[in-house]
Amino acid sequence: MIKIAHILHSVGGVDVSLRLITENINQDKFENIIIHGHKDTQCEFLDRKNKSIRSYKTSIYREISFFKDVNSIIKTYKILKNEKPNLIHAHSAKGGIIGRIMGFLLNINVLYTPQAFSFLSTENRLKRKIYILLEKVFTNKFSYLLASSNSERSRGIENKIFKKEKTLLFNNSIRDILEIEPLSIPKTWPDEYICTVGRPSYQKNIELMIDVLNEINKYKSVHLVVMGVGFHSDKLDVVKSKILKYNLSSKVTLIEWTQRTDIFNIIKQSKLYISTARYEGLPYSIIESLALSTPCIVTNSDGNKDLIKDGYNGYVIKNENIVDFKDKILHLLNNEQEREVFSKNSRKEFLEKYNIEKNIKNLENIYTEFSIK
Repeated sequence: MIKIAHILHSVGGVDVSLRLITENINQDKFENIIIHGHKDTQCEFLDRKNKSIRSYKTSIYREISFFKDVNSIIKTYKILKNEKPNLIHAHSAKGGIIGRIMGFLLNINVLYTPQAFSFLSTENRLKRKIYILLEKVFTNKFSYLLASSNSERSRGIENKIFKKEKTLLFNNSIRDILEIEPLSIPKTWPDEYICTVGRPSYQKNIELMIDVLNEINKYKSVHLVVMGVGFHSDKLDVVKSKILKYNLSSKVTLIEWTQRTDIFNIIKQSKLYISTARYEGLPYSIIESLALSTPCIVTNSDGNKDLIKDGYNGYVIKNENIVDFKDKILHLLNNEQEREVFSKNSRKEFLEKYNIEKNIKNLENIYTEFSIK
């Protein structure tokens, strides 16, 4: 039995990623333990047989805090000394720092999955250099980059955080979505709409989406449903101000939080899925759109461009071009035949590349190869 210790700040796509791993990996060959923050997820982690996984909470937070971070390092060290894992899988920026420190102290290999490097979260050049420097400082001989996309792998190499031979790839993957459950929330938007999942933040750039929607509605009445605006949404007021400025209140539905089954329902019934993100790891909402045969129009950002092939299963917009976004959305909304082609190609891409029931074997092989016996 190989014991894997997962270390992370368990929110958003990072939380989804780990749950998909633990719920699909062969529990007869791999034992998982989880170390995460006091105030991130409150839901227990389950294995493939729906049994609870042993978890520990410590002071892992998104923000940098010297005392909390030192405390989390000390507590994590004590947990791992007692648990004696064969391998550490560190998820998220904060989990990556703590995990790599543990690997160095305990002589254990560490697989680090950023789910989008932290240095991509700022336009400030000095801050970006500091974040890259921190990534380099905590990378050691026991550290490997287990990237969630080819773009993420390339970032790690190009910024000289990891040497090429110290990088691996395991694409974010999901289970096939075979049934669409009824909505558990009231439907307050029209039957014809476009949609997105993303908290109003620098990363998701929902402000750009509102700019695009404003241009679209000069030519055609289109409704936008934005899901997931309730947590860590520091740009929510900016987005709401733009909606008022453009007189789009009747054209936008903001959903703070809802179940994943509701998200699947909304994406499936949508004409198009839109992403204006500045960067991603490999976004689950777009993988879900592929599985649900929903064409996508996305920015040419890390993660997005890995999933969408321009002119094949959607369109990729370069340089955050508002006019190009508007033109491509209007074109697809008015071209049912092309939407159907993109829908079929989206589904094909999912089945070939992003089905976790097939891909989990690749991760199991990686875990086996890098475990300390």
